[in-house]
Amino acid sequence: MMPKVSTPQPNPVAIAAFVLCVLAGVLGTAFTEHRAYVITAVIVGLYLLYAIKIVRQWEKAVKLRFGRYVGLRAPGLCLIVPIVETLSQFVDQRVRVANVSAETTLTRDTVPVNVDAIVFWMVWNPEKAILEVENYDDAISMSAQTALRESIGRHDLHQALAERETLGQELQKILDEKTTPWGITVQSVEIRDVQIPPALQDAMSREAQAERERRARVILGTAETEIAEKFAAAASTYKDDPVALHLRAMNMLYEAIKERGSMVIVPSSAVETMGLGGSLATASLAKQA
Repeated sequence: MMPKVSTPQPNPVAIAAFVLCVLAGVLGTAFTEHRAYVITAVIVGLYLLYAIKIVRQWEKAVKLRFGRYVGLRAPGLCLIVPIVETLSQFVDQRVRVANVSAETTLTRDTVPVNVDAIVFWMVWNPEKAILEVENYDDAISMSAQTALRESIGRHDLHQALAERETLGQELQKILDEKTTPWGITVQSVEIRDVQIPPALQDAMSREAQAERERRARVILGTAETEIAEKFAAAASTYKDDPVALHLRAMNMLYEAIKERGSMVIVPSSAVETMGLGGSLATASLAKQA
């Protein structure tokens, strides 16, 4: 596979220099009637067309002389000797993004997942990246995919779902250690998506619903226990204090008959025990008045 590298292209400055040389030759021939001017102008124009190169601000150019590496060229205007020297590659030093996916990878608890991640990386040493790696774009992509699969295999499913940031930091560390000798640094890795089989999603949903129902029943049982304890404490108080029980009965009676058209049914034993006969008569007379 041929490396995916940026190669120099004809630039407006070189084209303009070629056109000016040709025009100068044409004008010289027109005034002097010697064809040598136009021939010389075309030769000089062709030389400048291939000799003038422009390196953009975010790039470094690799200069070769007879196929031998002689150095990098900084951004700006660059002159080379055609045929003898070439600018074979332009190295982009901006932060770049690589999309990485690990399809049907097993977690430590043997759950198949599909994971998508984004790797942010940049070339900090163009010389190492060019001389030591044939195609650093593919090297980064394949290394990231392999590291992603290995990292997923060392984690359980709940860790991959809940600890994405930690997983990304672990991947960043693994990749950076591998790519630093290449002159490339991995700045960060972000886990974009973790997909699990639909059947497992349904099972996890049912499990979460069952857990919520269990918690609701526990809370309800705790409330019933607390209410029973309060009732037991109240019964103990009423047992030792008949006056308090009588006042409580009066309050219950008031709450029952304060609405018009209400009917109260009181057991006869309660009337005799708590002395509600007089209270009921008084309340009835007060309601009729």
